Amino acid sequence: MSIHKTAIVHPQARIAEGVEIGPYTVIGEHVSIGRDTKIGSHALIEGWTTIGERNHIHAFTSIGTPPQDIGYKPHEETYVIIGDDNVIREYATVHRATTKADRKTEIGSRNFLMSYIHVAHDCKLGNNIIMANNAAFGGHVIVEDFALLGAIVGIHQFVRVGAYSMIGGQSAIVLDVPPYVNATGNRAQLYGLNTIGLKRKGFSDEVINNLKKAYKIIFRSGLTQEEAFKTALQEFPNAKEVNHLVDFMRHSKRGVTR
Repeated sequence: MSIHKTAIVHPQARIAEGVEIGPYTVIGEHVSIGRDTKIGSHALIEGWTTIGERNHIHAFTSIGTPPQDIGYKPHEETYVIIGDDNVIREYATVHRATTKADRKTEIGSRNFLMSYIHVAHDCKLGNNIIMANNAAFGGHVIVEDFALLGAIVGIHQFVRVGAYSMIGGQSAIVLDVPPYVNATGNRAQLYGLNTIGLKRKGFSDEVINNLKKAYKIIFRSGLTQEEAFKTALQEFPNAKEVNHLVDFMRHSKRGVTR
């Protein structure tokens, strides 16, 4: 372990072997940091924050600070939980949760969160997500695995973003974005599948073609939503990606971007 002499680390913080903590960084009492995680200079990590192994947290980040929620009372015990192998770049902010759900703000593993991003209270991020510079989430946002968000994207609170979707830069997202699609605009609209992204992630031509056909049935057939869902599932009964697309949309509470 390597802790710079100017860093302030609470004696009760749990710091594993191989952790590096840079100059002027502050680590709070209830923080736990896993093996081989690197933390740059001037970072602030406080609250009930658990960080996994091999993360790289850059300078001037702020993690575990209280939520921006007027109903939150000072010192209520809520959490930030971060997995392994994440990169969190300069000036990123991750707030701990409110008491309104399960008290957890969660970030999975192998995510790349670029400079000035903001993850608000009670958000749930999966794995292998990319957030470009200045992207920001409102509270209670859910983002599934392998989603890609362009720069200066704003996500309204309680919105869900589906797996392998791509959101173009400067988009405003106020409704759920289904998995596997390309969404862009203020307010965002869908522009077909994220075909290039799916190919890069190794999806077969058969799977992509199935999703294209299902997309046309759901969004362009003129059927009612439930009729379109039933038709897509009947045509592709064994396609797990089509099943996930339909299931995601069926469980939308805010409504779906179209």
